[in-house]
Amino acid sequence: MMSESLSQQTCVACRKDAPRITEQEIAELHPQIPDWKIVERDGIQRLERVFTCQNFSAALDLTNRIGAIAEAEGHHPALLTEWGRVTVTWWTHKIRGLHRNDFIMAAKTDAIYGQ
Repeated sequence: MMSESLSQQTCVACRKDAPRITEQEIAELHPQIPDWKIVERDGIQRLERVFTCQNFSAALDLTNRIGAIAEAEGHHPALLTEWGRVTVTWWTHKIRGLHRNDFIMAAKTDAIYGQ
C-alpha cells in the first residue's frame, strides 16, 4: 500500500466510530503533502492550504475542479474562493478530526493544482 501514492488512493466510507489518524500516521503521511498545514479550529484538527491563482476566474476554476473530485470521492472540503486564491480545508466531519481520507484528498488537490 505504501508504494501507491496518496493521490492514487481512494477514500473509504467513514463511519462515526472510525478512529482518527494517529500521530505516527501523520508523521508518515504529512511529508507526502508538505505544503499543507495542520491547524486546529474549534478543537478539530484540519489540513489547510492556500493555493494562489492568477485572478478570480482562475480561482473559481480551481474551486470547481476541487469540487468535482470531492463529489466523486464523497468527501467534501471547506473552500474559500477569493481573488487570486483558494483556501482549502480538509477534515472528517463525522469523526471531528483527521482521517487518512483527508490526506488522500489533500494529495489529490495538489495534483489538480499542478495540472
